[in-house]
Amino acid sequence: MKYRETHHPPTRSLPPAQVLLYAQVPPIEKMDAALQTLTACKHLSLSTNNIEKIQPLTGLENLKILSLGKNLIKKLDNLDGVAETLEELWISYNNVEKLKGVQQLTKLRVLYASNNKIEDFDELNKLTELSKLEELLLVGNPIYTEAEEPNAIGSDYRLMVLKRVPQLMKLDGIAVDGEEREKAATFEPSDDDE
Repeated sequence: MKYRETHHPPTRSLPPAQVLLYAQVPPIEKMDAALQTLTACKHLSLSTNNIEKIQPLTGLENLKILSLGKNLIKKLDNLDGVAETLEELWISYNNVEKLKGVQQLTKLRVLYASNNKIEDFDELNKLTELSKLEELLLVGNPIYTEAEEPNAIGSDYRLMVLKRVPQLMKLDGIAVDGEEREKAATFEPSDDDE
């Protein structure tokens, strides 16, 4: 036994960098304080559950990706605990109408918010100050589904989004080019568009 301890010291398990708690049976209904113990976690997936509210995320000082898609979330509350580290927020297929709370995520690069209930383009003004935000997904929201040809490069929908969030490199899975960005900067929507 002494040889093993000298040449093969006991290993200590490291905290997980990725925690996947998606599609649990029965589904998770509430985020609890136990999440605060995941200090080394970089990717937390709680997708495909029945979570209605985001609980405080203090203690998750290394979290870079938070996946909460396919839940019952209505508000983006309690994100201040990861405001300095979070780079990707995946909240597609929820009930989000307002983007209040997301503007504090200063390192956010990716926001997947498809198939929610965002119907007001002014909600996108909350993303303007997120200088690192380069990818945004809004497919399936009323602002997308009610637009005429939203996937067409230079469409009014795309120009209205890019006017508010000019730093984007990709919108709804389609690259933004310099010409479209320039057009968006001077775009004035008609009353019918807003």
